[in-house]
Amino acid sequence: MNQKIDGILYKKMLMNAAAKVDAKKQALNDLNVFPVPDGDTGTNMSMTLSYCARELEPMDTSKIGKIAEKSGSALIRGSHGNSGVITSLLFGGMSKKLREHSSVTQEEFAEAMKAGVEKAYAVVNKPAEGTILTVARKTAEAAVENAGKADLETFFKTIIAAAKAALDLTPTQNPVLAKAGVVDAGGKGYVYILDGMAAAVRGETLELGSVEESSGGSVFDAFETEDITFGYCTEFIIVRENDKDSAIIREFLSGIGDSLVLVDDEGMIKIHVHTNNPGKALEEAITYGALTSIKIENMRQQHTEKVFSAEEAENARKAENGPVEPTKEFGFVAVAAGQGVMQVFRDLGADNMVEGGQTMNPSTEDILAAVNRTPANTVFVLPNNKNIIMAAQQAAELTERRVIVIPTKTVPQGLTAMMNFDGSASAEDNEAAMTESLSSVRTGHVTYAARDSEFDGMAFKAGDYLAMADGKFSATGRDFEEVVTKLAEDLGVASSEVVTVFSGEGADAILNGTLERIFNDASSGMADVSIIEGGQPVYYYIIGAE
Repeated sequence: MNQKIDGILYKKMLMNAAAKVDAKKQALNDLNVFPVPDGDTGTNMSMTLSYCARELEPMDTSKIGKIAEKSGSALIRGSHGNSGVITSLLFGGMSKKLREHSSVTQEEFAEAMKAGVEKAYAVVNKPAEGTILTVARKTAEAAVENAGKADLETFFKTIIAAAKAALDLTPTQNPVLAKAGVVDAGGKGYVYILDGMAAAVRGETLELGSVEESSGGSVFDAFETEDITFGYCTEFIIVRENDKDSAIIREFLSGIGDSLVLVDDEGMIKIHVHTNNPGKALEEAITYGALTSIKIENMRQQHTEKVFSAEEAENARKAENGPVEPTKEFGFVAVAAGQGVMQVFRDLGADNMVEGGQTMNPSTEDILAAVNRTPANTVFVLPNNKNIIMAAQQAAELTERRVIVIPTKTVPQGLTAMMNFDGSASAEDNEAAMTESLSSVRTGHVTYAARDSEFDGMAFKAGDYLAMADGKFSATGRDFEEVVTKLAEDLGVASSEVVTVFSGEGADAILNGTLERIFNDASSGMADVSIIEGGQPVYYYIIGAE
């Protein structure tokens, strides 16, 4: 009755969990009520678990400790976004309890689940209830209470019931969820993880890449990537702003790639294409309207990871990510998107850039590789996005190099931190000065509403301009001038001395001129307003006011 969990079964449980979350990732993304384009929960959890599944695939061992050790490491390296990092913490904590065993009882597995929850709560700064943490904690409590009372299949039915009950309560713990009438996306993802694991206990195998029905599910999930003549699988959605004939972009994309699927429906154009020039595809697409749900995957890299043996893949990763010898005391790694934005960081002294941001959260391993390529004894990491800070902090624990993560939540904060660096001061003094400087800059963003939504008493319509001041909604609507005027007021441009504006994809000379005029008028010409071609995706403008 109380059968044990060995390495063969645990591997299958984790592989199934990855497949289940991957199949349901769009359903999880759809739970996001926040109208700003961002790195969605389902996508981040799926990328994290899928990385782990690829690492586990070639392993052939009956020892659960070996599988636990490998999965714990892989989940940390492959974690994307806060939801991916928390998932890695939950299973990383479990792995420490499992790694010394060949197989475990229900009781031992339940204690490992409890250890995973304790690890996640200990690491997460100010853990909030009504999230994946709550669901995982209630599940672990049910596991400890019910372990050994029935067979393994019944055990999983019991803890899944507890997880679902906890998930159903998340709207009562989070007023934003309550108002939107949805449950927490991360918590729902954790339930899917348990569903996948339970399927393995029943003897079922779920294939990674299979598609299940979901509300608003992506029509692209089932596409194969064997043909790698064109190296980047590129997917995105255009929110139409004009009547330009979609046949034009169809012909254009056919000329720079293959495997094209284009669906023009109800004011939106959904596109999937394999190309060697994803930037050109996006540049043409932006002439139709705002872009959302952008995903670019390197299929050659995926193919290499799949066909390499575990040893070859590990050796290749070590060769690429291995640390270089330090030649100086201090170095910088910054996360940003857009060639112009990244060049400014380089000009200020950044040794290595990690491409990423709001809709493209880099993995812990991406950040780790950049740290190890930085020839300095102490490396300062600037995440420049609140959803990347935890991944940066995990990377710091995986290298022998001294790493100091400055908790920059925006690009202007990252630039301000670098400008407050003093090469003659100690690491500790620089950390204090750079962190303190973050409060001196106010950050504005102008983007588009990714979905129809109501939030903070404001109504958002997909495709409208959307402005934010220091992370709070400022204005939204079709009238660019009205939106930017309100943003200038909320950013305190009237009292600013310097205003730095990065123009991104979707911005043009007319919009630039309008924004510059509004900001100059707001400051009565006293502020030094400069517009730099940043080239960043998603955001028409990123603004720093000091």
